[in-house]
Amino acid sequence: MNRFWVGAVLAAGLLVSGAEARLRVCTWNVTNYNGDRVTDFQTALYGEFQGRSMQLDVLIGQEFISQTAVNTFRNLLNSAPGSPGDWQAAPFVNGNDTDSALFYRTSRVTFIAQTVVASGGNPPAIPRNIMRYDIRPVGYAGANATIAMYSSHMKSGSTTSDLDRRLAEAQFIRSNAETLPADWHFLVGADFNIPNSTQTAYQKLVGSEINNAGRFFDPINRPGNWNNTAATRNINTQDPATQMDDRFDQILISADLFDSKGIDYIGNPSIPFKNYSSSDPQPWNDPNHSYRCWGNDGSAYNAPLATTNNSMVGPTIAQALINTADGLGHLPVYLDLRLPAQAGVSTNLIDFGVVRVNSSQSRTFQVSNTANTALWGTNGLQRLNYTMTSTSGATVPTSSFFVNPGASANTHAVVLNTSTLGVRTGTITITTDAADNPVRTITWRADIRVKAPEVGGPASPRGNPTLVGRQGFGL
Repeated sequence: MNRFWVGAVLAAGLLVSGAEARLRVCTWNVTNYNGDRVTDFQTALYGEFQGRSMQLDVLIGQEFISQTAVNTFRNLLNSAPGSPGDWQAAPFVNGNDTDSALFYRTSRVTFIAQTVVASGGNPPAIPRNIMRYDIRPVGYAGANATIAMYSSHMKSGSTTSDLDRRLAEAQFIRSNAETLPADWHFLVGADFNIPNSTQTAYQKLVGSEINNAGRFFDPINRPGNWNNTAATRNINTQDPATQMDDRFDQILISADLFDSKGIDYIGNPSIPFKNYSSSDPQPWNDPNHSYRCWGNDGSAYNAPLATTNNSMVGPTIAQALINTADGLGHLPVYLDLRLPAQAGVSTNLIDFGVVRVNSSQSRTFQVSNTANTALWGTNGLQRLNYTMTSTSGATVPTSSFFVNPGASANTHAVVLNTSTLGVRTGTITITTDAADNPVRTITWRADIRVKAPEVGGPASPRGNPTLVGRQGFGL
């Protein structure tokens, strides 16, 4: 898989401190949720310890019992102390057994559509519906700012039938991902019920095949055995109430979510999330990754989640997470995404006006990164990368340029070739990696004469010197 890591984000200080400075996506099996545990969920979601809080933007949930349960969960999100109160739920689909649900903040995410990828039923069918939710961050309109989010709760158990049903679920997800528009990104948040990365269901999701359009990747690059393994205790998700010993819950991402352009995972998948070490005071805190199992500070192994000395979330949030597990449940897993740049130009027309043959003529224009730093923060946005060309008759710099989010615009000069008489027109093409309208054009024009009008002379419009060199057409 290493050849896919080449474009991964390489950065120091990857973790985002501000609550708004990223798009945070979470998956959480909420354990047969029927409308109870309201205060505990609110504490887990919006409680704060040493400046850390979940502060999600999108929640992919499993094990919801009914529409009423979804409504209650949406309401607790909106009424929690510290909540922005802008949560909405995708339409609920009631299938076999428990069901998935999607919750999203309307000020930050636009919900597009949902799809039942496959329907659950009795054996040998898959046990529960597989859902796909398509979203787009607020402020973006293009296909390459769209994320398809899959939700799955795979069959538990180790019998041949259990393994076959998990494999079928993985096949449905990967096959559907292969049909997505080429510019879309995708991820899956799930309770996989898979104890190790060698199982066929997991390999169906992450393995290389002839068609890799629907291939998923582990953003923390930690394959292996996740069951009762001491080295993975800091990434385990189950069970906070009784025994932390499995990494059943994961978010897997598409290759274009770590290619250093467009929407990207804030982290470096080429570096595995660190192994647990008893000498590490914060084994949960890997600065190379934004991926977290909320509440797991690494201190609990084959034991309930630590509360009193929990170095990640403190005692109050840790106890709330235990309570949300309802005796046999899961911890939430989240990651942060960086959003694409947007391109702006200061003008769409540069008019040199009437100019003298063989004179020196240049004008300036600006290129800016217009992505919304007020909404996403500077660390939550990509820099704008671009190149420029001009048609014959004028030149612009031909190097590669960039503008960081929130930075001042770059100023560039277009130099006119004045060696040929006559009216000349052309275009400057600015090719960027912006999410929307990535290619911008500026028209330039000039009237090159043997002698340009004198300031205040009869050829100058109304004798106004400020119009010389600007009103060449029609003189």
